[in-house]
Amino acid sequence: MPLPPDELEALRALLRGQRQGALATLHGGAPAVSMVAYALDGAGGFLLHLSALSQHTADIRADARVALLVWQPDDGQGNPLTLHRLSVDGAAQPIGRDDAAYAPAKALYLERLPGATITFTLSDFTVFRVTPTGGRFVAGFGRAYDVAPNELSVV
Repeated sequence: MPLPPDELEALRALLRGQRQGALATLHGGAPAVSMVAYALDGAGGFLLHLSALSQHTADIRADARVALLVWQPDDGQGNPLTLHRLSVDGAAQPIGRDDAAYAPAKALYLERLPGATITFTLSDFTVFRVTPTGGRFVAGFGRAYDVAPNELSVV
């Protein structure tokens, strides 16, 4: 089912309104999940700033395929299965400090997550860009949509 304009705006509001998600990686061939903070790159990608000391970073370096889940917070009312949520499949690639894309990615990340300033001074942290290959947006009961990567562009 195509994503109607009002649902597309709900999807984009969800992405703008949240700063964390559940990152799924492959760990030794088995699924593993962890919480990460993210910033949007404006072109449909997600920016992550990850420590080399974390399991998920080692997993990404071994296999770039990832999934990311972003969800609407549960306020304790109603059925939590009706909350807005987006799951995205994609690939995570590092952005090196000498890459021309690094400074803009860092600026976007810090604009959204200013508390992360200290981690940019640590040598074990790397910026990764998750490039989505597709996704699924659930906007409520009976309202689930496949999402194309270009629909994730949030300005």
